Amino acid sequence: MNCSISGEVPEEPVVSRNSGLLFEKRLIERHISDYGKCPITGEPLTMDDIVPIKTGKIVKPRPVQAASIPGMLGMFQNVWNLGYEEWDGLMLSNFALEQQLHTARQELSHALYQHDAACRVIARLKKERDEARSLLAQAERQYPVSALNAPTANAPVLSNGKRAAEDEDLAPGAKKIHPGISSSVISELTDCNAALSQQRKKRQIPATLAPIEALESYTQISSHPFHKTNKQGIISLDILYSKDLIATGGIDTNAVIFDRPSGQILSTLSGHSKKVTSVKFVAQGESILTGSADKTVRLWQGSDDGNYNCRHILKDHTAEAPFVSDLPRCSIACCRPKFSLVIGFVFMSGKSKEFSTTTYKVQAVTVHATNNYFVTASLDGSWCFYELSSGTCLTQVFDSSGSSEGYTSAAFHPDGLILGTGTTESLVKIWDVKSQANVARFDGHAGPVTAISFSENGYFLATAAHDGVKLWDLRKLKNFRNFAPYDSETPTNSVEFDHSGSYLAIAGSDIRIYQVANVKSEWNCIKTFPDLSGTGKATCVKFGADSKYIAVGSMDRNLRIFGLPGEDAPSES
Repeated sequence: MNCSISGEVPEEPVVSRNSGLLFEKRLIERHISDYGKCPITGEPLTMDDIVPIKTGKIVKPRPVQAASIPGMLGMFQNVWNLGYEEWDGLMLSNFALEQQLHTARQELSHALYQHDAACRVIARLKKERDEARSLLAQAERQYPVSALNAPTANAPVLSNGKRAAEDEDLAPGAKKIHPGISSSVISELTDCNAALSQQRKKRQIPATLAPIEALESYTQISSHPFHKTNKQGIISLDILYSKDLIATGGIDTNAVIFDRPSGQILSTLSGHSKKVTSVKFVAQGESILTGSADKTVRLWQGSDDGNYNCRHILKDHTAEAPFVSDLPRCSIACCRPKFSLVIGFVFMSGKSKEFSTTTYKVQAVTVHATNNYFVTASLDGSWCFYELSSGTCLTQVFDSSGSSEGYTSAAFHPDGLILGTGTTESLVKIWDVKSQANVARFDGHAGPVTAISFSENGYFLATAAHDGVKLWDLRKLKNFRNFAPYDSETPTNSVEFDHSGSYLAIAGSDIRIYQVANVKSEWNCIKTFPDLSGTGKATCVKFGADSKYIAVGSMDRNLRIFGLPGEDAPSES
């Protein structure tokens, strides 16, 4: 029988009355004096509970060391050095360590089990949260539009220069309810996409397109001072090809409609309280959309007397959000030639990159190829999809990833099922319009993305930021070419493909025209126009019909037209 502590045959065996365990007498006496309990069961134990056991005299066999005098001397020396006290202490210490190890193993096993159970609970809660969010989003889409958003036949009208009665503001923290993009709207978008994709396969470069030799000979042929002298700066423009009309948006809160062949201003749209930052023609009727730093988008309708009346004032972008002050340039959007106009929000050129919450809310407006819908993008981190005829916001989309960056530019793909947006955090996000899902992200820019332009062939995307222009292949979702035309202190304010997809214009401290090639071939710079405004800040650029001329806006109040000298040039205003 062995000692329960040392595991060896005891010389003075004793047994516990309580547990019946066998111990070496000197070991159990020391353990009781130190701890006062049984080393095995942990129950209280005293020396009165220890009963000695009488055994016969056992003669131990002689050890190997005792077979010779040197061995015996060595054995005696070891016993003298070690001593019974040291040996007893070693046995007790070893036993205590084994007990601690066993306890630690049990605690670790329990902790691991608790961690695994907690992970399972967290995963289940996350799944339930996502399902609840999905059900809430579906409920919001199916909920009827509130009376505040519903258009009425007696909507307030605003003529040129007169302010209409605006819709009532929402209470702080209130949220508008949007009906969502219905299946009929999705069918209309899909049919438009199929028709335009089929046409694109048969598309040919028009024979009337200005050749490279002509662009190399372009020079300034006219200059037109449109906006007020005390608030100078044209920060956006658009061209209606069918009637050769040009619309500009200025810092003076006005938008101007200009007839280029006659050199006359047809109309001045007044009503915004802050800068008009983007302008677009809508190819259906004489309609105009204007957006401003006053956080509103206005839908204008042409009248028989040549003026424009404000039919809707849209105020869905109301959240306070940081923006980049004096950010360069305007947004570029895709538009089909016919007869109408849209104005949205854009950035002014400048050097400061500090964030503020006092100005510039809606940053871009882009019109769908059906000309029945349009999208606005804002620094509040959302983009809104509107029905043009009623001015109803069908849906407002926030990034589900929870990112806080605002949108600085936006443009529809020519086929209309893809939306591109640029952000304050140097990202380009590609959205599926039908599902409102973010399907791709492009990074690599430095500074906010100030402009976006899709090529008419549907394959290329050009984006501009402080570090220049990047070209993206939408088929492989990768960047294949970069342009850095200016120094590190000069931002790129605008980028624009012509309607044929043959030329690319870049605006910053000057204006540069490139010949469009394929992914592997070199994109050559055809012509560089100096910024004749003297400000060193060309803010927007647009090709005329068949690239017969190029319209440029700068930080002075003049619209400049570049083309062949003497060819259909209007007189200067």
